[in-house]
Amino acid sequence: MLTMIFIICMVAVFGKLALLAVRGAWGLTKILFSLIFLPFILIGLVFSGLIFIALPVLIIIGIVALIAGGIGHSVVI
Repeated sequence: MLTMIFIICMVAVFGKLALLAVRGAWGLTKILFSLIFLPFILIGLVFSGLIFIALPVLIIIGIVALIAGGIGHSVVI
């Protein structure tokens, strides 16, 4: 019985710590993927001859960035 209480408390404590770590790392992960990995993936697609995949992906990401960045801001062209 004591072992079961220990296991439940262990899962509760470290589960909350793991959730906190995931929340903290989520911002860093988004930054890494959007600023480092995505451009390298697109450049790799172009160099491997898959520009017909890289270009639509780049256009879709650009449109999403314009829409998401334009909310609440006035866009000056």
